[in-house]
Amino acid sequence: MQEIKNKKILVVDDEKELLNMLSDILYKNGFYNIYTAPDCKAAREIATNQSISLYLLDVNLPDGDGFSLLENLRGFSTAPAIFLTARGEGSDRIKGLGLGADDYIVKPFLSDELILRVSAVLKRVYGISETKSVFTLSDTIINLETASASKEGKEISLTAKEYILIKKLWENKNKIVTNDALCMAAWGEDYYGYENTLMVHIRRLRQKIEKNPSAPKHLVTVKGLGYKLVTHDE
Repeated sequence: MQEIKNKKILVVDDEKELLNMLSDILYKNGFYNIYTAPDCKAAREIATNQSISLYLLDVNLPDGDGFSLLENLRGFSTAPAIFLTARGEGSDRIKGLGLGADDYIVKPFLSDELILRVSAVLKRVYGISETKSVFTLSDTIINLETASASKEGKEISLTAKEYILIKKLWENKNKIVTNDALCMAAWGEDYYGYENTLMVHIRRLRQKIEKNPSAPKHLVTVKGLGYKLVTHDE
């Protein structure tokens, strides 16, 4: 089952500053597949060409409103939707939920509230459970919540791509994860041509988590296929 933070989210809002802020909040909390649209037309184009897993929709849009947009999207998509708007009237809330929206957030809101609501909807709709966020590989402690590795008493930060890769491998621990699967997790559907870049990130990741990066015991290469995260010494 795909982990929630790999899900594609489409954020629709006509306020450019708010759109950027929402994207930043989601990205900083590990949601890397974010699409944005300033109006209904752009939203429909993205939704038509991408397998969106969650819609964050503003009610007031320059070429329509979030309610009519959701009705249109329902013609070809069953992905959950959260209305995000400054309009907190009960009638709007009832209308949005009546159209099948999964939640309704009134501006202003806290960043933590947004992430909690987004996560809750994704978990509920896609039946996703939490995975262990801290684990040990020999003498190295990996903390997925802080995107860091602790080795020999020293904490080392992981880059965004390193975080995605180690998380994907951990979710499939002791199993082969293909190069294609890792590239898609890190770079999305346009991942072709990133195989060499993947090797570079894997090498740097080994330097951070392996006792001897030149002879890795945990992040091992499966020739011709991909990589495997071995959670015990072999």
